[in-house]
Amino acid sequence: MGLKEVPRGALTGVGKQRREGKVPLAGKAGGVEDILVVEGLTKTFGGLAAVKEVSFRVRPNVIKAIIGPNGAGKTTLYDLLTGLYRADGGRAIFEGKDILGLQPHRIAALGIARTFQTVRIFPEMTVRENVMVGLHHRTRAGMFASALRLPRARREEAWMWEESLAYLDMVGLEMQAENLAGSLPFGQQRLLEVARALATGPRLLLLDEPAAGLNDYETRELGEIIKRIRDGGVTVLLVEHDMALVMSISEEVLVLDHGEVISEGTPEEVRNDPRVIEAYLGTEISA
Repeated sequence: MGLKEVPRGALTGVGKQRREGKVPLAGKAGGVEDILVVEGLTKTFGGLAAVKEVSFRVRPNVIKAIIGPNGAGKTTLYDLLTGLYRADGGRAIFEGKDILGLQPHRIAALGIARTFQTVRIFPEMTVRENVMVGLHHRTRAGMFASALRLPRARREEAWMWEESLAYLDMVGLEMQAENLAGSLPFGQQRLLEVARALATGPRLLLLDEPAAGLNDYETRELGEIIKRIRDGGVTVLLVEHDMALVMSISEEVLVLDHGEVISEGTPEEVRNDPRVIEAYLGTEISA
């Protein structure tokens, strides 16, 4: 099943709010020149630097790709930004707040979501229920209210039930809503992760190789969806090995090699940088 085209403005609201076009999925980073500022970020394992003095900035509402050979430090960088690893040095300022050292759930609550290189879904839950896990982050009813089925808990459950289908519709999985997530083909499990991450309502979305397992058609459609996510007010960091996808949808590209930044600029600038060509074993990067 290919990805369903998401019309422009689809992220201005979902469920009932989406149809009325009143409530945005995620607020834009108003008044913030750079939504993310990374300065001197460093992480070592056993004396080897996986990330070494990495610095870069991310403007609001752009798609910024992070590329590099295997082992360049891309996923480790994500792990530092989302609190899975503690940095040995540096800063990461998200909307004016240093997030290094915070627990992953605190970082998520601030408005950062991610997908993983290895698919992480709940295979024994339905596709819809997987997205509802992401939506639960945005509800307020506690365990007591939910256990007693109090009115607020029932309203929120009904909201999550409707809202989850809207997110699945964004990635073309609405017809799979009641199927077990583990029964989906690998590529569709990737898309489910994207839908669940979006359901948390992020302002910064970190995608880790979302095109892995997708065919050429699905990859092109995924690119369109990522652009619509950006147009809906969500800034996107994209770690990806598919250079055609990277060069076609990114406004900015950051290149890592052996944990260090070796190039940064527009796709055209990076594609023609001799240091980047050398890092990719002398093979010119083409779109």
